[in-house]
Amino acid sequence: MKITRLTLAVSSLLLALPVAAAPPGVEKRQADQERRINQGVQSGQLTSQEAARLEKGQNKIDRMEDKAMSDGTVTRQERKRLQQQQDVQSRQIHREKHDRQRDMDRDGRQDKPGNKGMDYGKENNPGKHKGWRNKKN
Repeated sequence: MKITRLTLAVSSLLLALPVAAAPPGVEKRQADQERRINQGVQSGQLTSQEAARLEKGQNKIDRMEDKAMSDGTVTRQERKRLQQQQDVQSRQIHREKHDRQRDMDRDGRQDKPGNKGMDYGKENNPGKHKGWRNKKN
């Protein structure tokens, strides 16, 4: 009878212990960054190679988070390092989405310049480009 009571008391204490949770805001920010990457792929702002590189960075942060939570608490220093790494990743996502590499036809390959009618000027239209004003000869 005493063993049953002891077992019951120990098990209730174990259930009352808090479960290690991610630092506040880390999971939401990770989800937001994943959403930004997926949106960039869907819109063609990111090539498949860029998206793979960014996913690799996200996975690195996930591993850092798992390591930080492995002992049950996330220290102030670990939280700061996670936030710094997320800042770096956020800037990288922005850079990759706003560079001039595009995959607008979403075929998994970077588009070549000039395929989308974006080239203007004399070199692409010889003989017809007269500048901004129509000059009479």
